[in-house]
Amino acid sequence: MANSFDRIYAVVKKIPRGTVASYGQVALLAGNPRWARVVGYALHANPDPEGIPCYRVVTKDGRTSPAFAFGGADIQRALLEADGIEFTEDGRVDMAKYGWTGLG
Repeated sequence: MANSFDRIYAVVKKIPRGTVASYGQVALLAGNPRWARVVGYALHANPDPEGIPCYRVVTKDGRTSPAFAFGGADIQRALLEADGIEFTEDGRVDMAKYGWTGLG
């Protein structure tokens, strides 16, 4: 049986380019809706940044992480923009437009 981090990584690997998911959504899809904080820990310890696109996980209101594991929020934003995601004037991802449904 996979541990919590493995289950989280399996979900994050499924987030398609051009979409984002929230920490809570990843937690729910990984099997425990109370794991939002655990998702943060797992992504910070990401063993395979190329294969596990942790930059595609944002807060439920579309904010990037100020403590993004690979160099700060500006790096996360740049990676998301490279995926084709646009930001609102207040620096958030429009979750209605770019949020992943978890179904594909």
